[in-house]
Amino acid sequence: MKRRSFLALSAGFLPLRSARATDAEIIIFPKEPTGSISPFLHGHFIEHLGGVIYDGIWVGENSQIANIGGIRKAVVDSMKALGSTVMRWPGGCFADSYDWMDGIGPSSQRPIKPNFWIDNGRLREVAPSHPSRNDPNHFGTHEFIRFCRLIQAEPYLAANVRSLPAKSFYDWIDYCNSPAGSSTLARRRAAGGDVEPFGVRFWGVGNESWGCGGELTAAEYSVEFRKFTAWAPRWGVPLNFIAAGPNGGDLRWTREFFSRIVDKSPALLNRVWGWALHYYCGTTGKGDSLDFTNEDAYDLVRRADRMQELIEQHWQVMGEVDREHRVKLVVDEWGAWHRDGTAVAPHHLFGSVPTMRDALVAALTLDTFHRHANKVAMANVAQLVNCIQTLFLADGDKFCLTPTYHVFALYRAHQNNQAVRAEFLAPKISYRYEGGERQVVRLAGSASLRSDQLVITAVNVSLSDPLEARILVPGANQLDQPQAMVLTTADIHAHNDFQNPDGVRPQAGKVSASGRELRLTLPPMSVVRIQARLV
Repeated sequence: MKRRSFLALSAGFLPLRSARATDAEIIIFPKEPTGSISPFLHGHFIEHLGGVIYDGIWVGENSQIANIGGIRKAVVDSMKALGSTVMRWPGGCFADSYDWMDGIGPSSQRPIKPNFWIDNGRLREVAPSHPSRNDPNHFGTHEFIRFCRLIQAEPYLAANVRSLPAKSFYDWIDYCNSPAGSSTLARRRAAGGDVEPFGVRFWGVGNESWGCGGELTAAEYSVEFRKFTAWAPRWGVPLNFIAAGPNGGDLRWTREFFSRIVDKSPALLNRVWGWALHYYCGTTGKGDSLDFTNEDAYDLVRRADRMQELIEQHWQVMGEVDREHRVKLVVDEWGAWHRDGTAVAPHHLFGSVPTMRDALVAALTLDTFHRHANKVAMANVAQLVNCIQTLFLADGDKFCLTPTYHVFALYRAHQNNQAVRAEFLAPKISYRYEGGERQVVRLAGSASLRSDQLVITAVNVSLSDPLEARILVPGANQLDQPQAMVLTTADIHAHNDFQNPDGVRPQAGKVSASGRELRLTLPPMSVVRIQARLV
């Protein structure tokens, strides 16, 4: 079978010779920028849920586990390799049951409160005194800010709209941002160990207000958003308010909020910095993170690839009111969501051991954000430790990196680059699932440029076939100093755990350059980063 690329022909290149079904072309257009790739597209999310905070990030100052002021040192050290990005806290659904006042003051005097997730069946098996059930509030605002500073991440605070008034929101902004000694709350902040303001810019106004955040209609939420953001204290710090957006493909929620937020005045749209879209591609098959078929893997990737469609659809609806597209999307919850049968500890609610399948999901999603860098201002994978689409597994003094972590490490090279148009051309994969024929993308990726440095990331979804890829760069005279890093395994079920922490990790790959063309082989089920200098 011979496949001809019209894009390649129009760019002045010959099509692949003797092309097979597994051949691929990647065409990069360095003079066609599409947006700046903010480090915030590689953001993260932590919530008081299962083992995310307690046993994950927070081990306590007196712990025998290596820590920095109570924060697990292994997490801090590993996060530094991912670049300066953004961290969302305290939720999630937990946010709309959280009173920030409970998490300040001397640790021994903070109240113990039932956690939002206490009634989950899995947690009923955990001792009532365990912090995953009854939160001691040892990890509060100061601890979160210090964690962000240690890993050089911008803090993103999610406010309680369901069960606290706007006055509490204003007070939290006062506590975080008012100048030293300027208010009673600023003095309380100083008593907690931080004289200087935190300078928090990003504030989520509620979370999933269509569900656990209040079960509101979009019209009702638009009123709450206006009330919470009216006359909020700024003290010279720009406040970027992020509104609680839709669940997946709920275009009605987006349309109704945007049409109602301007009821009083069109200028009120200026208060919305970001529109929070949540989308989990979920799980497939039996829901087990380790026990699944090849077809289950393909179908999970197909579901993850829906992110592209969701971004484009919501962007179009937002533009019906916001014609200048001043408001950007914030995908502050995304990832796979398997059952927690493989969790490394009983209290790790929603925890599972990620495999190479989850790495493909992560890479495909990050590439989607890069391609839509003009639409998406921030994204936060859920969640950092011991949870959904997790980067780390931790239990006591045991710790390891997951395949998803290695994807983020590979993709760091895109941060602060200019995204450029790129075409990834390969036949789709056909497979049978749930009694019908389905297709999933075989090859996807993104490209970016900083000065003369080109970065390309690509995902070969096929579980069995390598892709012989030719990378073409119209307009370049020559490509120099090519290098590649490859994350791949012989088995899609491969994963890292405490016994084998390096079972999945990137390795150097082979890439050759000839003029303005690169050639390399993308192994089956692989994530590849290619870098080269444009001459």
